[in-house]
Amino acid sequence: MYSGSSDGETHDAAHRKIPPASSMLWVRNLRRFIGSGAGLGSEALMGQYSLHFVAMKPEDGSISHRVQRLAKYRFLRKQSDLLLNADDLDAMWVCLRENCVIDDATGAEKMNYEDFCHIASVCTEQIGPKCRRFFSPSNFMKFEKDEQGRIAILPFYLYVMRTVGHLPMFTVSVALLFNPSDHFSIYAAVSLTQARIDMSELDEDSDGFLQPHEMEAYIRGLIPNLAQLRDMPAAFVQMYCRIAAHKFFFFCDPHRRGKACIKKVLLSNCLQELMELHQESEEEVTDTEQAENWFSLTSAQRICDMFLALDKDTNGTLSKQELREYADGTLTDIFIERVYDEHIRHGKSGGGNAREMDFESFLDFVLALENKDTPEGLTYLFRCLDLQGRGYLTTADIHSLFRDVHHKWIEGGNYELCIEDVRDEIWDMVKPADPLKITLADLLSCKQGGTVASMLIDVRGFWAHDNRENLLQEEEEPEEE
Repeated sequence: MYSGSSDGETHDAAHRKIPPASSMLWVRNLRRFIGSGAGLGSEALMGQYSLHFVAMKPEDGSISHRVQRLAKYRFLRKQSDLLLNADDLDAMWVCLRENCVIDDATGAEKMNYEDFCHIASVCTEQIGPKCRRFFSPSNFMKFEKDEQGRIAILPFYLYVMRTVGHLPMFTVSVALLFNPSDHFSIYAAVSLTQARIDMSELDEDSDGFLQPHEMEAYIRGLIPNLAQLRDMPAAFVQMYCRIAAHKFFFFCDPHRRGKACIKKVLLSNCLQELMELHQESEEEVTDTEQAENWFSLTSAQRICDMFLALDKDTNGTLSKQELREYADGTLTDIFIERVYDEHIRHGKSGGGNAREMDFESFLDFVLALENKDTPEGLTYLFRCLDLQGRGYLTTADIHSLFRDVHHKWIEGGNYELCIEDVRDEIWDMVKPADPLKITLADLLSCKQGGTVASMLIDVRGFWAHDNRENLLQEEEEPEEE
């Protein structure tokens, strides 16, 4: 009797102490504020009510910030110490060749497991313990073996290079196949890992991105090691780093956030182009090849000279009238206007409301024109071609754009042409998914987007397209001779 009444009281008390969630005043008020949440799952509803805590970065100069930087520095130094340099790889190749056997049937240089262990000991003595990790039994088992249990030394050597370099090895493998002691190829494989370490050291907030001044610092540190830049005048170093770093951000920071992802930089063609300046044999590099490499000293000086020549009033910026003299004045007026409308929104202002192009915007402009076939360059130009800002071009847009080209074409003493014919030719070249409009995706997929853009903004570009067969024949004639 006593226990029964007690249980009932306890049960009633529990109901009184824990009312349904929907009856709680704070729940009703919260739901009234954010909505009922109908149709949301329990996790989504909990997410509405939960508080989010964000890990704060340590303040600059604090003990935790200093400890974090010290730990990062020691980790990167350890990784750098484990990296094989070009001399180490060269020494390993010599050890492999001196301690291998020649296959009588194929002439290939091979080694069995006993040779493999002996070479490991020799390399450890000459290079150090950092190479020992490559000579593990599991690594030996990764390679194809012949009937006698031997593996070829070249695939193993390329594996070592691929491991320390993290590079696609096709180019390096072909070069080493004919000349395994090629130091430039060896450096190309090693430099990527070293570049990652160096960039990570410069990444002040350790977020995996580099800001412009950090990228410039990385390039400045490379200059003494780049054979073709060692004689650069000291007064030009700062300007060179500014020009060189800008290409990385043009291609690796498409949203213009002011920071470039380190992983994207490492995999970009820009870094490979920069590393080409390691080559010692400058005599084999023609003036044309140097000018085509954005990172060459010749190219950087060309960019500066071009900007200074256009800046008639020497105010450090370019007006529309000054920019019209670019490329001997072959660019159309409507294209120049569109460049300022789309890409100079935050540029410096001259007299009145006139916008002017600063040096950074000029670098974007030149990079876009010199890389019209790339997605980044074509994206820059498409914004200028899209006269109405609708994301596509119509026949009316093509007619308006080419009208200025046609005017310059006639001024140059060329034959009369029909704008409608050119418009139809462009449509045939692009073959858009929608027959009534051309999108950026259409220009990228047709593989002729750069040519189409040149035809619409530059009379010289249209002339090159119109005379493409003659130009191709002129290029082939010297080869036949």
